Amino acid sequence: MLSLGFASFMCFGLVLVLIGANQAALAQDLGLDLERTGLLGSLLGLGLGLGVVIAGPLFDRYSRRGLFIGSTGIAALALLGVDESMGFTRLALHVVATGFGIGAYDTLINATVIEGHAERSPRTMSAVHAAATLGAMAGPPIVGGFFADDWAASFRWTGGSHLLLATWAAFVHFPSPRARGRRGGSDNPRVLSLGLLPFAVVGFAYVGIEATLTVFAVPYASFAGQSDADGRLAITTLWLGLLAGRLAVLLRSRIPDARSLTRSGLIAAALLGAGIGLGLPQVEALFALVGFALGSVYPVAVALAGQRAPHAPGSAAGAAAGVGALGGFAVPWLTGAVADTHDLALALGALALWSLVISAAAITASRQVRSPHSG
Repeated sequence: MLSLGFASFMCFGLVLVLIGANQAALAQDLGLDLERTGLLGSLLGLGLGLGVVIAGPLFDRYSRRGLFIGSTGIAALALLGVDESMGFTRLALHVVATGFGIGAYDTLINATVIEGHAERSPRTMSAVHAAATLGAMAGPPIVGGFFADDWAASFRWTGGSHLLLATWAAFVHFPSPRARGRRGGSDNPRVLSLGLLPFAVVGFAYVGIEATLTVFAVPYASFAGQSDADGRLAITTLWLGLLAGRLAVLLRSRIPDARSLTRSGLIAAALLGAGIGLGLPQVEALFALVGFALGSVYPVAVALAGQRAPHAPGSAAGAAAGVGALGGFAVPWLTGAVADTHDLALALGALALWSLVISAAAITASRQVRSPHSG
């Protein structure tokens, strides 16, 4: 199951960078300004959010194999249906459907890890999520090397990889649902609402930063006097940094907790504020450092959220990741609007504020753990 999860997250990572890696071609063919570019990335986040929220309770009650095959199949069909003649509206619908599919299987894998690894799940989650960074790192050079003249083909190629995942899943054993027959499927609704809130806020801010940097790497490189190829390289180095940050978790003697999220947010805020504010010329290096600072944030936050509701890990992971995906919807769109009306550097520099939100939410989570009566 972990092997399938690893391969699935590689495909997940490929999807996350398709819009950013193809930004220049999409802008030319569809006449996109920065706001509509951000909106396209936001719609991926919207679909992803719907997928993770809906899949969570289903994971706790129904056949995991059927849900996984269905979610990868939805992503495959949406991606395979993309062609270069479609306009913005049709492409947007395919992007939402793709996000829904990948969001659903994201939750299925997350919840399986939480359910099977309990206290060790933050470390295991970081290892599995490292696969997403590998896929995202590979995406830009694949697009630049093989699909530079046909952006739609890169979508269809990624759709084919999801068909392979669906076929593989038919032969993999999935654990049975634990919550089947349990009324409500959750041991404590209050825990699912209040106890998860800080981790949901962390996810919102993190996904917003990750999605925004990925979508706007190419135009920001151009803003900084670099080429489109340098922008695609910045996407790769961002995800290389995220990979290094996630692998670093495996080398630590202690299992990461909410305090580690606080440190990550503060470091990322300093890097974004100083790097973009001072106009550092090497976009690739800056994105790599920010990626390393934030690498462990998302998998650790989702794993800690799942630990708050051990009898309903799918619902818990889906709730936290679903709010996180809203960040992937709101922040890129807002950033694009600010960039069009003011300045792209100002818009991206404001991501430092979202990094501070990560730290503030993690501090709240730490206080909840220290208080035995916290919700």
